[in-house]
Amino acid sequence: MSKLQWITDELTNLREAGLYTQIRTLGSAQGAWLVVDGRKVLNFCSNNYLGFANHPRLLNAAKQAMKDYGLGPAAVRTIAGTMNLHLQLEERLAAFKGVKDAITFQSGFTANLATIPALVGKGDAIFSDELNHASIIDGCRLSGAKVIRYAHCDAADLQRALDEHRTNYNRAMVITDGVFSMDGDIAPLDQILDVSRQYDAVLMVDDAHGEGVLGEGGRGIVDQFHLHGKVDVEVGTLSKAFGVVGGVVAGDPLVVEWLRQRGRPFLFSSAMTVPDVAACLAAVDILEESTELVDQLWENTRYFKSEMQRLGFDTGLSATPITPVMLGEAPLAQQFSRELFENGVFAMAIGYPTVPQGKARIRVMISAAHQKSDLEHGLKAFSDIGRKLGVI
Repeated sequence: MSKLQWITDELTNLREAGLYTQIRTLGSAQGAWLVVDGRKVLNFCSNNYLGFANHPRLLNAAKQAMKDYGLGPAAVRTIAGTMNLHLQLEERLAAFKGVKDAITFQSGFTANLATIPALVGKGDAIFSDELNHASIIDGCRLSGAKVIRYAHCDAADLQRALDEHRTNYNRAMVITDGVFSMDGDIAPLDQILDVSRQYDAVLMVDDAHGEGVLGEGGRGIVDQFHLHGKVDVEVGTLSKAFGVVGGVVAGDPLVVEWLRQRGRPFLFSSAMTVPDVAACLAAVDILEESTELVDQLWENTRYFKSEMQRLGFDTGLSATPITPVMLGEAPLAQQFSRELFENGVFAMAIGYPTVPQGKARIRVMISAAHQKSDLEHGLKAFSDIGRKLGVI
């Protein structure tokens, strides 16, 4: 038997359980509508909250930067890869988020992989929300610190865990997502901060789905809770609401300075490319000029959610544009997704291991780029298929 036969067996098991992921291919720019596998379909999948992924100002900024600087930095930041554009973006992001300093990485995922192991290690403890993102989980594993999970969004359970374990470890870090990407709920950051302070624990929040969405003009969860200067570490991504790619860590200047010395992706992987940086700068410009796109995002969100609930769908505990349509079993979610696609709506099924067993769903991502007519088209498809499959 082949030494890789086990992979074939596991793939077969995934298909039989309805957990095999079929990866669709896009043939157009991101937007409210996409060409997917050769078909024009309504886009309910992308994290393109504000429509920036194909925004003319971002495109023009990227083109001009390439004329001036070329494409890639061709080096890590600490050798010959730091351009003045990188420093401008970090200064602008820090000002936008109301902190004193910021550092950029190649992605939100690498930002977590850089930050967590740089701040805690063996002999330390991490207190982590049980539904934190995979990049946080991987960063915790790399750190070598003891990981102690607390119940989802439960500050009382966090206090219990800290009270029970804190004295056994040198340093402690509390980590939570700001917005949880599969459920769309928001961490009670004010309560988590209060508990963290009681036990002298560093507080880190991953605001990947909060930037460009929560707070005044999309300044994020820290702004939403009015906690400027109180949260030690804010980690974010530039690939969702910002529509480009990259990661950012903002907050205490000491943390940022330390990451420039010990953040391994910063030290050992090439910097963000020139067009990405320039496009992100243009996104900050737009967000600072007006709240129009953020306001439109929330108007679309309120309309779609209220109509889905009126139809009888379970949209979970979401308090953000992330709208989970709870279906339960993975085969049903995959069938629902296929039928939506046949009806001109691109909305992927999410199942285990991304979400727990028995909590499969269609995750709808609302965007400011959607017109009301787009949302009505999607609602009709959900209504028709929901009735056909006995969901509503």
